[in-house]
Amino acid sequence: MPLEMGRKMQTSLQTKLLRALAILAGLLVVKVAASIVLVYRDYLPPNFESAFLNGRQSYFFGAYHWAFYTHIACGPVTLLLGLVLISDRFRQRFPHWHRSLGKVQIALVLLLLAPSGLWMAPYAETGAVAATGFSALAVATWTCALLGWRTAVRKRFAEHRRWMWRCFLLLCSAVVLRLIGGLDTMTGVGGASSYPLAAWASWLVPLAIFELGGAIRRRYSRPSVQNATYLPPAPASIALAGGKSA
Repeated sequence: MPLEMGRKMQTSLQTKLLRALAILAGLLVVKVAASIVLVYRDYLPPNFESAFLNGRQSYFFGAYHWAFYTHIACGPVTLLLGLVLISDRFRQRFPHWHRSLGKVQIALVLLLLAPSGLWMAPYAETGAVAATGFSALAVATWTCALLGWRTAVRKRFAEHRRWMWRCFLLLCSAVVLRLIGGLDTMTGVGGASSYPLAAWASWLVPLAIFELGGAIRRRYSRPSVQNATYLPPAPASIALAGGKSA
């Protein structure tokens, strides 16, 4: 009995810890989305002395500025929508809203956010490594959104949730990138030279953690099923099957 109570307390503590971490992560996503919106004042009209637009005046007025404004308009929206859509509680209580908002999310990512990110990627500040990283991020985000939509249409909802979790983590690369930038500023380590690495790490690391966590859960869930105690059929069921009971 004490052992069972101890296990229940441990499970309850783990649940509370995970919930607290989820709330903190959600608040961080909201903060980053708000910070993106707050710097719109540097972009409307474009201020080429601001951090992001500095040095971009030579090519800004052309196709780039359409991609740029599309990207910064869709980015905060898709982050906040993703935060709502990954909530199991929201999905269970408001399935109609989940489907409707999900369609909006998929359309924004497939038609606007990922294509505009892919267009902007070659103009990354620190050269080819960062440009390739952001291009790969755009393609990966588009692919996850597409596969998430296809699995939902085919009613393969477990796969759908996994693909949309991947898509959300890729969208959160904007959050991770800002965290890395903040750490660089605080510590003075890396600076501009760390940006190419951050362009890859901001989405590969969260995605790798997600895939590793899924693999571990699947690994440890199998033995419990395989080692389940076999219960022989009841005599009544044997009789119905045409056999003889002892």
